[in-house]
Amino acid sequence: MNPKLTKSVVALSLGSAVALWSAAPAMAAEPKRGGVLNFVVGSKIPSYDGHAESTFGMIHPIRPFYSLLYRVNPDNPQSPTDFVCDLCYGKVPLLGDEGSEGKRYTFNIRKNIKFHDGTPLTAHDVVATFNKIVAPPEGVRSTRVAMFGMIDSVTAPDDYTVVFDLKYPSGAFVGAVGMPFNFVYAKKDLERKDPAGKDPVYGYKWHQKNINGTGAFSFVQHQPGAFVEGKRHEGYHHHGKPYLDGFKSISAPKMANRVQAIRGDRAAIEFRGFPPKQRDALVNALGDGITVQTSDWNCGLLYTLNHQWGAFKDVRVRRALNLAVDRWKAEKTLSQIAIVKTAAGIVFPSHPLAASKEELQQLEGFWPDIKKSQAAAKALLKEAGHEKLKFTLNNRGVDQPYRYIATWLIGEWKKVGVQVKQAVVPTSQWLGDMRGGTFEGSTDANCQSIVNPLIDVSKYLGSATSNRAQFEDPKLEELYLAMNQSGDPAEQKRIMREFEKITIQDAAHEGLTLWWNKINPHRTYVKGWKIAPSHYLNQHLDQVWLDK
Repeated sequence: MNPKLTKSVVALSLGSAVALWSAAPAMAAEPKRGGVLNFVVGSKIPSYDGHAESTFGMIHPIRPFYSLLYRVNPDNPQSPTDFVCDLCYGKVPLLGDEGSEGKRYTFNIRKNIKFHDGTPLTAHDVVATFNKIVAPPEGVRSTRVAMFGMIDSVTAPDDYTVVFDLKYPSGAFVGAVGMPFNFVYAKKDLERKDPAGKDPVYGYKWHQKNINGTGAFSFVQHQPGAFVEGKRHEGYHHHGKPYLDGFKSISAPKMANRVQAIRGDRAAIEFRGFPPKQRDALVNALGDGITVQTSDWNCGLLYTLNHQWGAFKDVRVRRALNLAVDRWKAEKTLSQIAIVKTAAGIVFPSHPLAASKEELQQLEGFWPDIKKSQAAAKALLKEAGHEKLKFTLNNRGVDQPYRYIATWLIGEWKKVGVQVKQAVVPTSQWLGDMRGGTFEGSTDANCQSIVNPLIDVSKYLGSATSNRAQFEDPKLEELYLAMNQSGDPAEQKRIMREFEKITIQDAAHEGLTLWWNKINPHRTYVKGWKIAPSHYLNQHLDQVWLDK
């Protein structure tokens, strides 16, 4: 790592807890070719489009079909700065590298790569892809568009060179481009015309229902509600990979079914993770047939209140609901039964830009005296004329940790006189209601891939497409821009605290609960996969092999 990077936030250490334990024999010296990896996924696929979606239900079964410009190093996925080329070749430049001014990034594209339909890949495909992500036309959803405000232009001076010119140097740029959702699409697919002649942006939506990538596996079939199947792409550009003949992603919304699938060897792994009880059950049943990998998880579960609905237009009501929640107690109790672990603010808990416990305890919702907090909540509700507030909380139909968190929240709010009805809905409806603003309150999540707070907190901007609360806050936009343009970690931290105070307390735009804890038990014969602080990373499967 370049020593200059230590001056930038992207190179600050995370202090992530990573562990691997097993009673199994040591792995074989060399990867073996062959076999099909069966894994289970606890959510349905809303669409195939990585640019539009943000759920593991899409990325786990679909990521293996696609390539990225570059990716997190699969051998070192805990690092926020270790990127390796995928479609490009050479070293991935980082802010602070010698000779870099931080405003121009040039990438050389590998030759002789073909999409699965036989179309040659060039720099123009990469440019078309990022133009869709960075500046989508009206009617086209790009979920992470707010992360790319630093980009001025993306161009291809020739068929095998891509140039990103930035408006200003940004510690968020490299991580944003390397996110696993940035599937590279064929320019010709993005330019497809609507056969019916009705949709002027038909090509930009084509990937919602169609797959054509350059990844390690090519698409075989998808039986909705059952499985997705892929087979080895023999023309894959990483020589000698993939090792697997193919994979089968099995849909299993109920956790009990996913656990039983691994126990009965109908599946080898669930990439999202299990809570402690289920981990222990698998270890007790399978002994040295199971390996467990654990990590801190760059995922925080939120509750979102629709600022356009009734009582939630009043900041006093939003502040009251925030004050009513005892996060410090939940940290001890919920972590025993759910995939959650840490009470923290808007930044990954162990990151240097995160608030300390002492700083957090100054914010509403994190006061150490819960009786004081609840009294303040009741007073605000009375002042706002909503002492008998009732509303419906939409909850995602995924068991962990949504059901546990929602049940806990409803119980906490009941203590201050608020009556909440829980409506459990499928993922597609849950997302659709939030995107359309057709909800009162909802569980939500800020689950990002690369651990980079300058990327992660873009979720809390009014300009973000993931702004489910439907608010506008020019001050947050101003602070975010200043934070991205600053190269001084101390200044970034000062700005982050102001950004956090507005988000959590002053405007109560979002309600934070707990950050997650990643626990991945898998069959010991699964080799080559390393846990990351995200359930979105390392899902390309080209390095995975089976020792059986």
